[in-house]
Amino acid sequence: MSQMPQQAAVSKCPSCEEPLESGDRFCGACGYDLSVVPARPEDSPTLVVNGAVPAPDGVDWPAARDSDGQGRPAPVHAAAELPGTDSGGAPLPPPPAPPAAPPAAPGAAPASAAPGVRFDRPDEPDEYPLQAPDPRLTAEQEAAAQVPAPPAGSPAAEKVCVACRAGRVDDDGYCENCGHAQPRERDHMEQESGPIAAVSDRGLRHHRNEDAFSVGCTALPDGAPASVAIVCDGVSSATRPDDASLAASRAAGQSLLGALPRGTHPQQAMHDAILAASHAVNALADEPATAREQAPHQNAPACTLVGAVVTAGLLVVGWVGDSRVYWVPADRATPPARLTEDDSWAAQMVAAGLMNEAEAYADERAHAITGWLGADAYELEPHTASFKPDRPGVVVVCTDGLWNYAESAEEMADAVPQDAAARPLHGARVLVGHALDGGGHDNVTVALLPFPAPPQGAGSA
Repeated sequence: MSQMPQQAAVSKCPSCEEPLESGDRFCGACGYDLSVVPARPEDSPTLVVNGAVPAPDGVDWPAARDSDGQGRPAPVHAAAELPGTDSGGAPLPPPPAPPAAPPAAPGAAPASAAPGVRFDRPDEPDEYPLQAPDPRLTAEQEAAAQVPAPPAGSPAAEKVCVACRAGRVDDDGYCENCGHAQPRERDHMEQESGPIAAVSDRGLRHHRNEDAFSVGCTALPDGAPASVAIVCDGVSSATRPDDASLAASRAAGQSLLGALPRGTHPQQAMHDAILAASHAVNALADEPATAREQAPHQNAPACTLVGAVVTAGLLVVGWVGDSRVYWVPADRATPPARLTEDDSWAAQMVAAGLMNEAEAYADERAHAITGWLGADAYELEPHTASFKPDRPGVVVVCTDGLWNYAESAEEMADAVPQDAAARPLHGARVLVGHALDGGGHDNVTVALLPFPAPPQGAGSA
């Protein structure tokens, strides 16, 4: 999850956001153990590289490469090689060049981080005891779990604590036996909308879920179906990252679902949706002056965003940050592809030819992001690209909480169930389970969209 340095002391409980007094060891509202709040990580200066890859003429469907010529696997498809186009088919204008940084004064200490870079992967506490419902159930286990609900008021209808499995949960959400607060609604979220589905989980190490998603289906003016998925990852060291991801996902989803039926080209609609999400996150930074006086070390809410629009013959992706989109064909003998390029330190090192991909992602600075949504963003560069797959498949839209455990397109294709296009909700649960089995060090969010978009009314089998 995208990260900036955290403060040495906290003024609010990381679990319930209640104000804390100096010297508190436990939250007086929810009992959260404040000793497990991660310490402020050490930042290292990093280099901002603004190299641009020359764009080819036209847009071709990505072809997998077998080797780099030296016996090592070739790098995954770089989306920068496929420039975005506007609704008229002309290439989108390149982003303005960032202003040059002023020279450092002689003898001045280096900055904690270069402009436009946020650092990822802070020290995390040990595994949290309260877990969201396990999404790794098989289809048979899911069917067995579908039992009729007991009548209201009966003993069996009372909610049982997920920690001790014995105590009754009171109306305030606490166990009357062991006192544990129960998982919050956002700890595990699932949604199915027609033929697409998304699942988000807190993971095994974070105290809350700072991811969010938005999925939906609509129709183009000619009646052709269109599916939309937006996935956002909160910058966990920023203020209110969960609010940022939720605001961005809702704004982008609403923008797309409103623009596509009006006839806006899907790629232009995606570009506009990213701008709408940016405005929504920026608005969260507006606060009374007294709030800044009471908490002067707070920073602006921030998140990353990735999204996809699928129609009967077109696949459009858009992103800012390091969340990704993968293409997994139904015929697994056909090579899969990654359709986005990270806004990250590692990606810039690879693009500049300073490191190969394995070296860059092994570096501790790999997940320092160079693009995000937020009032303190260095500059906003919405990326969009369009593709025309020549065969059916499934589109995987996910945060780094998943792709950290299936980084290459081939690894992701191996993790995606064969029936993911027909059973997207089950497929999304399996992928979240894959991340949890791998360690679950981050929040995990994934959305699956079958390609081509099925007719309206079609859903999971």
